[in-house]
Amino acid sequence: MATRAIPTDLVDVIAREMSVGVEHAVECWMAEIEDALTDMHLTSLGRLNAVCEIVNEYKHLTGKAELKDRSIC
Repeated sequence: MATRAIPTDLVDVIAREMSVGVEHAVECWMAEIEDALTDMHLTSLGRLNAVCEIVNEYKHLTGKAELKDRSIC
């Protein structure tokens, strides 16, 4: 059984696209956290709870919700 090598340029394109996607996702999460932390309509506890909601949503979406017992949220 012969295997074919994947062209390096294809791997580079895929890696770049993945990198852009990860960067975009991180920017979105950070913007949500920043918005929660600077929301002057919330109390300090309200800001902390808002950040916890964002963290818990991330954990839920990534399947990491089972690790919740080790977190403060």
